[in-house]
Amino acid sequence: AGARSIDSVVTDRAVDPRVRALLGQVATIKAFGKRHGLRPTGNYESYVQLRRPSVSWVVSACEPLGFEAKHWSFPIVGSVPYLGFFDPLDAAAYARSLEADGLDVDVRPVEAYSTLGWFKDPVLSSMIPPGETTLADLANVILHESTHASVYVPDQGFFNESLASFVADVLTPLFLKEREGPGSRSLAAWEARAVRGGVRVEQLHRTYAALERLYQSPLPDTQKRAEKKRILAAARAQLGWRRKLNNATLMQFKTYAAASSGFRAVYDSCAQDMPAFLRKMAALSGAVFGSAQRDELDTLLMLLVHQGC
Repeated sequence: AGARSIDSVVTDRAVDPRVRALLGQVATIKAFGKRHGLRPTGNYESYVQLRRPSVSWVVSACEPLGFEAKHWSFPIVGSVPYLGFFDPLDAAAYARSLEADGLDVDVRPVEAYSTLGWFKDPVLSSMIPPGETTLADLANVILHESTHASVYVPDQGFFNESLASFVADVLTPLFLKEREGPGSRSLAAWEARAVRGGVRVEQLHRTYAALERLYQSPLPDTQKRAEKKRILAAARAQLGWRRKLNNATLMQFKTYAAASSGFRAVYDSCAQDMPAFLRKMAALSGAVFGSAQRDELDTLLMLLVHQGC
């Protein structure tokens, strides 16, 4: 209800010049995405100034001694491994109810969401963070959410989120190089942050793997819980992690970072032609995955590599 057309915001001198300048890039980002195979939509033609830093809060949950995520099901979109709330107090209350059921629970703020092309999604003020990477961040989230509007398989949250993250992470530096040149400060800042993020992903992957081995071991549950606590404490210290770290947190990491190497292999098999890659992804149906919410994607993706592009 508070949306304004981007054209009117860009010409409104009462609006922060930095915000106006960034919003002036949105049409260029959308055109760039279209040239790289993303489906054009009526999204991101309006702007909403929120009165809070995040647009919603996402709750995820997982069994405490196994990576079995809780799923929520809805008409049309199918099941998803998280549930979003517009009110953080509602999210916190729901999280407490899940914890009372003995589940590991994670609550995190998000800056954007996609309605999968059913409605016209606005640019939100939460999509424009401070810092040198602001343009990159804005481009990344628009490209990520635009991927959802282009390719979406019901009941396959791991695939959908990992694909969107991969596409956005590949296209964002290409956009910066095209828009600002290969030597731009924002590109250098983005790439430096990507390196730091890669180190964090590797540590989270090692933690996930260590816990998975623990949960599959014959140790009694009391011993598993004690060792789990030790592994998570060590990971938090190494990462400098301030938030809670548990199975639900790690499943969220897996949801967004799963199978990046598999997607890269398919992308390379398409000669790094993003439109061809996206067409191949869009041709997949739920039946190909064999089960709902399949979280091991590399085997499936390597079959696509062998099929060619």
